[in-house]
Amino acid sequence: MNDLALLLTPEGRALLDEVRDTAPADELAVATRLRRDHPAELVSAALGQARLRQRAAAKFGAADAGRMFFTPNGVEQSTRAGVAAYRAERFKHLGVTSVADLCCGIGGDAIAFARAGIRVLAVDRDPVTAAVARANAEALGLGELIEVREADVTEVDTGGYDAVFVDPARRGGRGRIFDPEAYSPPLSWAIGAARTAPRAALKVAPGIPHEAVPADAEAEWISDGGDVKEAVVWFGTEPGLVRATLLPGPRTLLGKGLPDPEVRPVGRYLYEPDGAVIRAHLVAEVAERLDGGLIDATIAYVSADELRPTPYASSYEITDRLPFSVKKLKAMLREREVGTLTVKKRGSAVEPEELRRKVKPQGPNSATVFLTRVAGAPTMLIGAPATPPAATALP
Repeated sequence: MNDLALLLTPEGRALLDEVRDTAPADELAVATRLRRDHPAELVSAALGQARLRQRAAAKFGAADAGRMFFTPNGVEQSTRAGVAAYRAERFKHLGVTSVADLCCGIGGDAIAFARAGIRVLAVDRDPVTAAVARANAEALGLGELIEVREADVTEVDTGGYDAVFVDPARRGGRGRIFDPEAYSPPLSWAIGAARTAPRAALKVAPGIPHEAVPADAEAEWISDGGDVKEAVVWFGTEPGLVRATLLPGPRTLLGKGLPDPEVRPVGRYLYEPDGAVIRAHLVAEVAERLDGGLIDATIAYVSADELRPTPYASSYEITDRLPFSVKKLKAMLREREVGTLTVKKRGSAVEPEELRRKVKPQGPNSATVFLTRVAGAPTMLIGAPATPPAATALP
């Protein structure tokens, strides 16, 4: 709290601008120089904040990160700006004009809500975190739309708001928390709070079991740039609906309740569904669009004979299928002068880096090898990325 107060002074803001681009290797020299004219505590706070802003640029963009304030946990746990903006637009589309953002952290989601024109009550019980959220709202010119309150979220009256958003803490002293009832506050409390509002969204870990999603809720898994970021449990939308959303885009695949795809022989093309699709258990919906099937009942790779465009999976043309053998793979790569080898695995205990060291790829060509199972047998599928034909409208 004291560091933040120092940084909010005119001297602190000026010093932040001065150290903005300081490289880690230069910090000691910069600190020594600045301490001649500024208090040591302020110099340390400014350099620490500059490091956090540099880290935060990947989530918030350089422009916003360069004006915002962060804590170490805030950088680690905050929502990526693109994901927060997508969620805010969903709320806006649902007619939400005000939202109670419970467990707001440093204010990443509150900022996205406010930029969508939604009035926000942002609540966090940690005094430093709440102060940082308030400073961020002011720094980005959103103070009139965001009210930050330091309070226990379980004691906040949300009755005057169109929607509730809850982002429970999913990290403890020992790292990530996987049991939803060990979240802070527990998922059961968050569900109860959600049911008191016309609309609600609960941000949860993408590994949440499907059976933990209430029957009266919608479940959405979100990826950004191919990386699965979170799952969201929605209330006041379509109970029982499951969706996978891919950002940027957005592209959203809706569940149809299809049975698992049939297992088929490996075809010419292999499709690797996006992680959000896999987490949402919507591989069958992708397979249906591709007229494909699984290469193994337990493996989420879809095989097909035709190359079709889809935003929900990456496509590869398979040239070879071999039983798993490091010796055979090494010989093949040497014969084809493959020096750039991409190793993907699903259903295999072999580590990609370990395999790469053993086969020692050399040469001007590239290839992709999939370490997987086909009809239960350890198998290597070798190929390369395939470019689907252009389509006027992706499904």
